[in-house]
Amino acid sequence: MNNALSISGLTKTYADFTLDGVSFDVPVGSIVGLIGENGAGKSTTINAVLGLIQKEAGHVSLLGKDTLDNETKEQIGVVFDGSNYPEILSPRKIDRIMKNVYDSWDESSYFRLLEQFSLPPDKPIKQFSKGMKMKLAITAALSHHSKLLILDEATSGLDPVIRDDILDMLLDFVQEEDHSILVSSHITGDLEKIADYIVFIHEGKVVFSKPKDELMEQYGLIKCGAAQFDALDPSDIIAYRKMDYEWQVLVSDRDAMQRKYPKALIVPTTIDEIMLLYVKGTTQKQTTQKGK
Repeated sequence: MNNALSISGLTKTYADFTLDGVSFDVPVGSIVGLIGENGAGKSTTINAVLGLIQKEAGHVSLLGKDTLDNETKEQIGVVFDGSNYPEILSPRKIDRIMKNVYDSWDESSYFRLLEQFSLPPDKPIKQFSKGMKMKLAITAALSHHSKLLILDEATSGLDPVIRDDILDMLLDFVQEEDHSILVSSHITGDLEKIADYIVFIHEGKVVFSKPKDELMEQYGLIKCGAAQFDALDPSDIIAYRKMDYEWQVLVSDRDAMQRKYPKALIVPTTIDEIMLLYVKGTTQKQTTQKGK
């Protein structure tokens, strides 16, 4: 099994939105970050993968299986944004429930993680902060010997210290070679720290699925004036936009572009800037008449 999760041609149609043939993989032993603006289709994709909504077309394989049977469910940990459990419960009561839900529930591991993350076992969840609730949800997801974690905006709304703690939890999890993670987030800086691959979804379609290192080390941003912009070869341009005092142009190989345009200012870019250029900029297909 090379992929913990494989998605091919996933399609779901609503009155005002279509998830349109989404395809990507989560290789075993990797962290894949799913990015996109609000409403792009990240949560719809995750809900379809988990069988929470009925897909219209496409194929999903989880941990090498085409059906989400009970054995496969045991090996998947799921964390959603917000409260994952009824707030009248305490972590100790959750333990009692989970022992009846998962054959693989590891009580000793659960309480060890509660202690590690300073989560009081007998305190009602309604008295927890948002960060504590998220740590609890991840603790529970890790305590039934999951091989695949799926997290939907798990770090949204958390302060930087708590987010960093959670990112450390995820990095620790994938130290086991057969563990894998799919994490959706609009906080691209978090994914720059931990992800091995980035999947960018926009308006229900996958724009790209690439290794994070390729995006960070090879992509670049040309910052130039109108004359330099007009001189650029359209085939070199992924996307561009005009700012108040300059043009910003996204390119896929900044070293090659620096050799081709030695007088141009070409700087490294971030995942956030790449996403913004794709969403708010003009794409390569529309550049043939640029500057005219």
